[in-house]
Amino acid sequence: MSVSLNPFKYIRKQELSLSLLMFSYFFLVITSFWVLKPIKKALFIEYYDQSGVDLWGWMLTASQAELVAKILNMVVAFGAVIVFTMLSRKLHRQQLTNVFSLFIIVCLAGFSRWLLQPEDLTVWSFYLFGDLFSTLMVATFFAFLNDSMTPDSAKRLYGIIGLGGVAGGVFGSTFVTIWVSSVSREVWMWVCIGLVVLIMIVATAAGRIAKRNEDLLSNEREVSKETETKKEANAAIEGARLVFGSPYLLSIVAIVFCYEIVSTILDFQFTSTIAHYLDGEAIGQQISLVFSITNGASLIIQLFFTSYVMTRFGLVTALMVLPAAIALGSSAFLVMPLLWVGSMLNTLDNAPAYSINQSAKESLYVPTSRDEKYKAKAFIDMFVQRFAKAVAVVMSLAITTWFADFSTIRYLSIVVLLLLGVWILAAVYAGRQFRARSLETLKPRVESEGED
Repeated sequence: MSVSLNPFKYIRKQELSLSLLMFSYFFLVITSFWVLKPIKKALFIEYYDQSGVDLWGWMLTASQAELVAKILNMVVAFGAVIVFTMLSRKLHRQQLTNVFSLFIIVCLAGFSRWLLQPEDLTVWSFYLFGDLFSTLMVATFFAFLNDSMTPDSAKRLYGIIGLGGVAGGVFGSTFVTIWVSSVSREVWMWVCIGLVVLIMIVATAAGRIAKRNEDLLSNEREVSKETETKKEANAAIEGARLVFGSPYLLSIVAIVFCYEIVSTILDFQFTSTIAHYLDGEAIGQQISLVFSITNGASLIIQLFFTSYVMTRFGLVTALMVLPAAIALGSSAFLVMPLLWVGSMLNTLDNAPAYSINQSAKESLYVPTSRDEKYKAKAFIDMFVQRFAKAVAVVMSLAITTWFADFSTIRYLSIVVLLLLGVWILAAVYAGRQFRARSLETLKPRVESEGED
């Protein structure tokens, strides 16, 4: 089989319209996310960089306070799981997108005023909102995408569709880096509102095409019907019930759980390094610069390697790229906890995560039932991710409280390297099961063609 580094080669003519719309959808979501992310992070760190946070007599640094905010994100995410599950019973694809987009627009309009003179409540709520934005909009996008693809089309098209997200990251972070000092936070909120309106328009167009294509996917989905939910369960546990009843989904949970703990530790090391070496506006400038480098690297990986690796070598190999990169970065930081070594932890984590790893991980959901695509995935992406972050927060706070000096933060890398072993085992199992499930979905079509 001929394999090319050109991701556009894998698109078939009848798939072009939907692929380009989903590319645009993901581009707009991630552009918005990367406009919000450096603003919310820089605001939080700058606001508490000098004074710290007094948490019932426990004085926290800005980076430690951010870890506490990530625990609160878990509480917010649990509520999001319940709402998402309830709405997904009646609304699908662009309908879910439009409902959550309207909610986001209302929140952004409010923050456009509240951020003019931020106080503690505003800083904390904006940080939580920034995470909620990614929780809802990214989860909704991938539920939409996975519900519109087959295992074969996922391996071929997720590279180019994922490129939309990576390009959005590059565009959004670069845009903020250039204009962060001259554009007010109020204006940034209105920029995001405009982007969310465009998301609604693109999602509506994509939904119409996906609906017309449903008959073409009917054969592939026959295998999944047996696992559909027979009746509505408690929205708070419906996704969890599906997850704990499937070893395949549990392997995805293990991947997500390990990654989120590892990523949270790396982000804490990254933030602590910047707060240790820099002050004032230099903090926001360094964060924006690192994010731009990260997204540039992610774009290169997604453009030239994601489709190639997934199509030529399969999902197991694709899922190995991120843990290998993290192992390299963590080992370096353990030996040399310098400014740019700590800064590059963000790049070695997020560049593969936002490109090849995301495409490979999301492909794992394609050969699953509709309930698993929406409800089980929502539980994993919203609650499991945030619960893992909370576990990492507790670990980081405990270690850094015991070892208060910056130089001791390097030893968190030992925890990272241990977790990578579990992660790799789960990824190998999930990749092999994906292949087996993909072959299962082909049986009805082969049998049908044989009868013809």
